[in-house]
Amino acid sequence: MQLIECVPNFSEGNDLNIIKQITDTIETVEGVRLLNVDPGKATNRTVVTFVGNPDAVIEAAYLAIRKAGELIDMSKHKGEHPRMGATDVCPLIPIANISMEETAQYAQRLAKRVGDELQIPIYLYEAAQPNKERNNLSVIRAGEYEGFFKKIKLPEWKPDFGPAEFDAKRGGTVIGARDFLVAYNINLNTTSTRRANAIAFDVREAGRKTKDANGQMITQPGTLKSVKAIGWYIEEYGVAQISMNLTNINITPVHIAFDEVCRCADARGIRVTGSELVGLIPLKAMLDAGKYFLKKQKRSTGVSEAELIKIAVKSMGLDELAPFNPEEKIIEYLLRNKSDERLINMKLTAFADETASESPAPGGGSISAYIGALGVSLATMVANLSSHKKGWDERWEEFSNWAEKGQQYKNALLKLVDEDTSAFNQIMQAMSLPKATEEDKKIRSAALQAATKNAIEVPYKVMQLALESMEVIQKMAEIGNPNSISDAGVGALCARSAVIGAFMNVKINASGFADKDFVNKIISKGKEIESKAIALEAEIIQYVDERISQ
Repeated sequence: MQLIECVPNFSEGNDLNIIKQITDTIETVEGVRLLNVDPGKATNRTVVTFVGNPDAVIEAAYLAIRKAGELIDMSKHKGEHPRMGATDVCPLIPIANISMEETAQYAQRLAKRVGDELQIPIYLYEAAQPNKERNNLSVIRAGEYEGFFKKIKLPEWKPDFGPAEFDAKRGGTVIGARDFLVAYNINLNTTSTRRANAIAFDVREAGRKTKDANGQMITQPGTLKSVKAIGWYIEEYGVAQISMNLTNINITPVHIAFDEVCRCADARGIRVTGSELVGLIPLKAMLDAGKYFLKKQKRSTGVSEAELIKIAVKSMGLDELAPFNPEEKIIEYLLRNKSDERLINMKLTAFADETASESPAPGGGSISAYIGALGVSLATMVANLSSHKKGWDERWEEFSNWAEKGQQYKNALLKLVDEDTSAFNQIMQAMSLPKATEEDKKIRSAALQAATKNAIEVPYKVMQLALESMEVIQKMAEIGNPNSISDAGVGALCARSAVIGAFMNVKINASGFADKDFVNKIISKGKEIESKAIALEAEIIQYVDERISQ
């Protein structure tokens, strides 16, 4: 399924009723999911994020632009953020199974419709704009709302779509296609916009204009690539901020932007007190930030996803101005289907009760995946304890790498807890299909075989991962903190049991599968994995016993 994201910015951040009317309009479109609504009082601007299939997204965007034009009067608008229209900018971002070129075509379709039907002056930007001399948003918006009454009359600034007359009430709108952008503000312990701007010019890629030794104007680039930045004063918070757009977080990640602003601010006698995200951020950006700050402390990065996010939030002060809720700010968390994680999100007692109930699932496959996750979790704990062991400071990175590897196995096995139960449920659903006619029977048989193959492959994957995880367990039994080697031993017992238990599920599900060549191959491979796990467990237990008795 193709997915694109739309992040329209509306020039209203104070009247929540107006904002709700716009977002309600977006939610009337089937196939669209509203992810985030982020109003700013001082900027008098709201950033809205929604995703869906391309046709649904551009329909929702059109309706939102129309509604904003009805409700917002730009002739009365005041705010700190540069702006030129009721819907100031409306970018489309490719998310899944769609290219930037295709996304740009959808942006052009949307722009043409808004210009033709709503008679709003429309400018294309970024990937949607074929004229590279006018594809930069800041260049298009230069002069802002007040300056566009004259600017739009210039031949070089004729709109791409819509009338060449500036609409006093609705203004103009910029529509385009771009990569994922992180809007990020860094808080300063000053109220001076001039000093905030000086820091912004220090770091932004465009830098500042200055004179050389001959008095000629030259551009002095800033220190950060793919970063746009300005300084402003936010009355709502009583502080100045560096307002940044990180246009490529693979080039300049959020944590590097934060640290560089800290460095430049300190050089000017100013302190950074925290920061805030406007809109959403990818999970990887938060995890990378957490690892970055842990590495600076020479601490293990092999901790849980939740702990990495917590470290990132605290290190960058993302909760200084308002609470930071990962479930509302991280895009993957908003997109995920909670029902796919029903079991692993249960409390231990609830999971045990569910297993013990008369329902046949979760069964042995899910339990095998779970004990496999527990086994490698114990080894990961040993790695983390070893990383922080007194006197082993020079080895923190060695153990951190093992802990990271353990976390990866743990996360993959936890995912299979729910996948195994889902695989069983798919078999049950296939069996419930009608079989009154020959055609019904064909459809039912095909569905049953597909579901059965999946029910074989999921526990087989558990076997593979549990065996691979024993590498971490074995290493921790050999070199880990001697006070915790018994934990590595228990981890080995769990991993071996996970392999044997999962193999039982492979075999029972394979008994009902028609493709015997497939069955014979997977059973043969399963026997190899089982033998290796049993032998490796015995080897690890021997290491543990020898080290305990030393």
